[in-house]
Amino acid sequence: MTEGTAILAPMIALILWSSIMWVWMYATRLPAMGEAEGLDAANMVGGKGSDLDKVLPPKVQWIAHNYNHLMEHPTLFYALCAALAIIDAGSGLNLTLAWAYVGLRVVHSLIQALYNRVVIRFSIFLLSGIVLIWLSINAAVLILI
Repeated sequence: MTEGTAILAPMIALILWSSIMWVWMYATRLPAMGEAEGLDAANMVGGKGSDLDKVLPPKVQWIAHNYNHLMEHPTLFYALCAALAIIDAGSGLNLTLAWAYVGLRVVHSLIQALYNRVVIRFSIFLLSGIVLIWLSINAAVLILI
């Protein structure tokens, strides 16, 4: 790996974190579904994950909601990291910003999954968004100017 492609490491780290959240989601959701009154998972047809909000404990669903969040905003991060790696610009400040983004997303996940205080969770989400915008501006300057 060259210095400029080092930005692939935080990208892979966030993918691994998303995988951890996926395992955590099913490790909590499947037992909760088995215990839920009136829920026959073996015979369910259609529906979506959010339908389970009505029948599963909130703490179980918080983890699932976070996993869904990791499939949204971070997709921009993955594309951005790949673009910066392609142009060999994934080191220095860009690498620092990428690791900051990953760290903030992990903190966001833990807050949402463990106690889900919205004002704190939103603050971390906002910071991660600012970091992503900063990284996007850096990429735009390199590519477009």
